Amino acid sequence: MLKLVSVISLIIFSSDILSAEFTFKGIIDVRAYHVDNSSKAKSYLKGDYGKFRYDAGSGLALGQLGLQYQLSWHNYWSAIIVGNAFADKGNNNIGLTEAYLQYKSLPSVQGWRIKSKIGLFYPKISMENVSTAWSTPYTLTTSSLNNWIGEELKNTGVSFSIEKLGKALKSPHSVSINVSLFQNNDSAGAMLTWHGWTIGSRQTLLQEKLKVQDFPARNKKLSGQAAKSDPILELDNRWGAHLAVTWRYQNTLKVNLGYYDNHAQEGLVEDGQYTWTTAFSHLGVKYKITPQLELIGQYMQGNTNMTSPHGEDVVDSGFDNVFVLIRKKWQKSHLALRLEHFNVEDLDDTWGDNNNESGNGASIAYRYQLTQHSFVMAEYNWLKSDRPSRYYEHQGVELIERQYQLAYRYYF
Repeated sequence: MLKLVSVISLIIFSSDILSAEFTFKGIIDVRAYHVDNSSKAKSYLKGDYGKFRYDAGSGLALGQLGLQYQLSWHNYWSAIIVGNAFADKGNNNIGLTEAYLQYKSLPSVQGWRIKSKIGLFYPKISMENVSTAWSTPYTLTTSSLNNWIGEELKNTGVSFSIEKLGKALKSPHSVSINVSLFQNNDSAGAMLTWHGWTIGSRQTLLQEKLKVQDFPARNKKLSGQAAKSDPILELDNRWGAHLAVTWRYQNTLKVNLGYYDNHAQEGLVEDGQYTWTTAFSHLGVKYKITPQLELIGQYMQGNTNMTSPHGEDVVDSGFDNVFVLIRKKWQKSHLALRLEHFNVEDLDDTWGDNNNESGNGASIAYRYQLTQHSFVMAEYNWLKSDRPSRYYEHQGVELIERQYQLAYRYYF
């Protein structure tokens, strides 16, 4: 995978500038935050059971520094590389999040258009993270559903889309089918199981590994598990698959339905990294009620499990997640409200590894446009979650968390 990223980077930075056009986009997000919770739990990024990116307390942070470089040729090919940097107390890092070659044909007379990708890219799922460097323009934090995508799900492989554009036939309906084959996703599901759903604004970088929470089973049946999980990993040389179908009605309604399966072989382990067999279905809807009022909803349901090399089921979890976001725009302002609900169901009987979880969250964000490219934003998040594994750390099973943020964003 690193070789593939290197090849794409070489293409981008060594291409003949006279035969190609380049664009450079980015986002700068700096913010102040305050987090309080009922147990002073630390962030999930620190290996604790707090659901937010930041620990309890106050501070300043680089919410995101995202850079997106695109080199385009006249034969409809382009190369895209995306880098991100994040900085706050104890969580500072910089690296790549996407790097791929892309082909996009012109529509035919009948309205058919073909798109393809090869490289490292996000699966076609999120209805929130639609802006530069996979940021969301709606809120400062991403929903727990999409936060998991940014943490554990990246496709390293190929993607092919065929789209029927309705406007060619003066129809209000457009349909596209996207098929992706990918690798380097064998451990997907580990973090969702062991720390549960989380709400944040941070994407896992190409070189990063994620800290695994401490629980009694890690001294027993799961003693072979590495202290950190590698979310971009290939152990079985199998190809996973993702199918997504999107229907659009004019500029008013968009519906995305898909199924994702990493097709990981059970029972493989290398340097403490196990294969996780993870599959889920997803549904997303975006409805523009009026030019100023927009509704977004997403739903996901699936299962992830990890098996020992001896064929014993060690970890088995079902999961589901749903959120609804409504945004109202007027003049230079917008107000977004998001409500979400999530669950993890522990389906195994491994001692000292209770992964049951349920939770509800509410977020409200206000954005004011200062100039064409700059904004100030304020956000409040409330989240209540029940997770029995907190008992292992002598914390209350129920945790109520509140987060306040004030940010300045500049898109360029």
